[in-house]
Amino acid sequence: MEIEGRDFLNTPPKKTVRFGGTVANTLAKLQKGDTSDYELIKHQLSDPDIKKLPWLGRSQAVVEEYLAFLSNLVSAQTVYLRACLRMVVTNFAPKRIRIQEGNVDISDSDDEDENLPRTFDHCHQALQLIARYVPSTSRFLMPILSDKFPFVQKSSRTLECYVHNLLRVSIYIPDLRRDILELIISKMLTLDVSAPRSEIEEVESGAQQDANGASQDECLFDMDEEEDAPLDSSRADGAVMVHPVAERLDTMMAVLLAYIKDICHVNGSLDIEKTKAVYRDLVSVFDKVVLPTHASCHVQYYMFYLCSFRLGLAEAFLDHLWKMLQAPNQPPVLRQAAAGYMGSFMARAKFLPVSTVKACLDLLVPWLHLYIDSQDAGSKAFCDINLHGPFYTACQAVFYTLIFRHSAILEGNMKKGLAYLQGLNLERIVMCQLNPLRVCLPAVTNMFAAITRKYQLVFCYTIIERNNRNLLPVVSCSTGGNSVSTNTNPLDTFFPFDPYLLKSSGKLIEPIYQVWEEPSDCMIDVPKKQVRKGSMEEEDDFLHGETPQGDSVVGMTPGSYDSHLHSPRSFGSPPVSFLQRPF
Repeated sequence: MEIEGRDFLNTPPKKTVRFGGTVANTLAKLQKGDTSDYELIKHQLSDPDIKKLPWLGRSQAVVEEYLAFLSNLVSAQTVYLRACLRMVVTNFAPKRIRIQEGNVDISDSDDEDENLPRTFDHCHQALQLIARYVPSTSRFLMPILSDKFPFVQKSSRTLECYVHNLLRVSIYIPDLRRDILELIISKMLTLDVSAPRSEIEEVESGAQQDANGASQDECLFDMDEEEDAPLDSSRADGAVMVHPVAERLDTMMAVLLAYIKDICHVNGSLDIEKTKAVYRDLVSVFDKVVLPTHASCHVQYYMFYLCSFRLGLAEAFLDHLWKMLQAPNQPPVLRQAAAGYMGSFMARAKFLPVSTVKACLDLLVPWLHLYIDSQDAGSKAFCDINLHGPFYTACQAVFYTLIFRHSAILEGNMKKGLAYLQGLNLERIVMCQLNPLRVCLPAVTNMFAAITRKYQLVFCYTIIERNNRNLLPVVSCSTGGNSVSTNTNPLDTFFPFDPYLLKSSGKLIEPIYQVWEEPSDCMIDVPKKQVRKGSMEEEDDFLHGETPQGDSVVGMTPGSYDSHLHSPRSFGSPPVSFLQRPF
């Protein structure tokens, strides 16, 4: 394409400086040593029209000329570095089309620009030129990237483009990778905690029921009209979340997981050194941002996905959590969170072999015995969450792991597996004066009791019944009237790797995720006087009437075990009817 023609039929005219010359002529004079006109251009940079020079979407000749001007400017006068960086970063998100009627905005939709990839390529080309000429670019760029991050309530398309471009920056400016990952994951956590698991499940199940009803109506009146197609067809696979916050989070998670996979793999094979570097950055972000965040449902799965690439990564992550759990200088809340992550990871990671699970149990269980040795004879040998929080959370992690993994441990060689479980001496942990069964979630306690009774490892029911008799209700007047409630989750527990609800990114998680499969050895013999004839639904209704309901329980979290069990699409946990069945 000729420069003189410039293909400007559908583009604005060339930008000129105030004295009447063109930018190209000024740069030509600068190359010859004449800097007078160039100095005038620099002074004009304070003009908003100059900063908004429409160089994107123009012909290749105009883009190249502008990039040359930009590189000369930042190399000669770094005082304009921030302004240039802001100009480039502003274009990391698609422009918005705003339609006005009178003085009222009636539309603010995404601009579906076919040249968007080309625009982003030119932005990154400009940023690479700036970084090449100004070594301190990374120091000034990161605050701008954070400041220009779109509001989390923006559209999924806007967030997807910006996150994608941020991750692309981390490739050619690797010094910023950890900070960029921290920024993205922090924004994703904001979305994650604002969309509780129960809320997502309710919205999605309601939409599914509406869709089923609509499909039945279409069967009655099938007009074969194209207009009746679903309104949201942005994804060919139909993996669109109805919950708006979950849809944004799903989009961002898909971009992040795809980035992790692409960075760690070269030509389809895992690059060990690159994977180690990414692992170090992501673990650092995990410790700083994810671990202290309570009841997040999905963001932490980036570590779950990364560890599935190689067993060594999973073992390193478990070792990292184990060191944090046993470190006395760490805050108790972080030690408890580490124990929760450790137990949930061992239970849910399908790629984790039994040998690794047993190795972790061989660390956790002796630590519990040592803790009992140090406390049983002392003055603090009583049940107190504030004093022994990490101990109770570690006990629950062991119980939870055995619930999911006991079949695999016993598989193949029953005698050898039973000998291993007996060697853990679980009875001493259950019977100790610290009484861990009193503070663990009832769902975990009941399932653990059923399994250990089946194999005659521990008989927990005497302790459970005694704890139930000693569990006093709490009278609360905070709501304006007296209400009686029982706190069944004193540890404020949540299992970070409960079932993944996001549809699009969940396709990467599903193959490596261990769903709950109710074993045949967990059936509990119900006393005859409590057995009623009828369907299973009738039995469930009767049992639910005899047990406290979720709205009368204090301290339950959206990601907790019990609240998750009540989900209509709970494909990954033991059934409520079994866990709450009386003995």
